[in-house]
Amino acid sequence: MQIRPINSDEDYEEALAEIKRLWHAPAGSPQRGQLEVLAMLAHHYERTKAPLAALSPVEAIEFRMDQMGLSRKDLLPVFGSAGRASEIFNGKRQLTLEMIRRLHVMLDIPLESLIQVTTKRRGTRGRATASMGKVRKGAKQRRSASHAK
Repeated sequence: MQIRPINSDEDYEEALAEIKRLWHAPAGSPQRGQLEVLAMLAHHYERTKAPLAALSPVEAIEFRMDQMGLSRKDLLPVFGSAGRASEIFNGKRQLTLEMIRRLHVMLDIPLESLIQVTTKRRGTRGRATASMGKVRKGAKQRRSASHAK
């Protein structure tokens, strides 16, 4: 097979068949080089055709637990209680900074995967905005007072 860009499903299927044929090529051989290039082209086509969605923090935790053969009970030291763990896994509670740190160390999950916002809790945004408004207003008043002196 001549190596060329993969632009259609037909090209993709042809490349996969060639990858399968070359799969056990010896390291350092020309066939192994072809295999690596075809694999990169196929990977690129897959990513552009149907990009993978990012996992939520809970999905990342569950995926890693499955890989490591762990249960929710094994993570009680991270969450503190079975009730809190249940709230996290059901999306009713966000991970705290300390939980994120412990999960990163214990399960070796990238921090970026754990800090994504996963659920919208009713009323949280309004309270945060209101309290930030008070903080900003207080800071403006302090600046105005210091400039008036």
